[in-house]
Amino acid sequence: MSDTHTLDTLIQSLRRLPGVGVRSAQRMAFHLLQHDREGAQLLSRALQDAVAQVRHCTLCHTFTEAEVCATCSDPRRDATKLCVVETPADQAALERTAAFKGRYFVLMGKLSPLDGIGPRDIGVAKLIERASDGVVQEVILATNFTAEGEATAHVIGQALKSRGFTVTRLARGVPAGSELEYVDLGTIAHALVDRR
Repeated sequence: MSDTHTLDTLIQSLRRLPGVGVRSAQRMAFHLLQHDREGAQLLSRALQDAVAQVRHCTLCHTFTEAEVCATCSDPRRDATKLCVVETPADQAALERTAAFKGRYFVLMGKLSPLDGIGPRDIGVAKLIERASDGVVQEVILATNFTAEGEATAHVIGQALKSRGFTVTRLARGVPAGSELEYVDLGTIAHALVDRR
């Protein structure tokens, strides 16, 4: 339709979101334009504001509006423990548990040789610099348990261990409340190896 260039641009823009295909993007665009123009304006302003104001923390790389994020500037956090995660979403998930009171380093990605993403691309040198502040005693690798996450943890772990750091990895195993007969074999195998 030659007279809907703006609508087509909106749909294509919505498709850039992860997990959003053509039909979902169309539904969102039609809903916003037909039923919620005020919501569309709010969304537009929120996106513009976020792009203009949100940046990376100079210490941990998570998203923040300040130069240093609230977690890094909180004196109550345990500065001797540094937890390495792939994304700000992973950091937020760990924070929701309220189980970790240390500090973070957000890689903003993971190793992926097939996509041309190597150690330099995810900031391994910056992580080593951060860990070398004289305060950090333990680096906890909390990358995802995917092939890329495991490779990332391995490369970072080797680089840190060669410099004398204590490096630990998140435990893997059977989820709480699950029944063994329904747990996948890889998870059971890892739980046996990592038993305590």
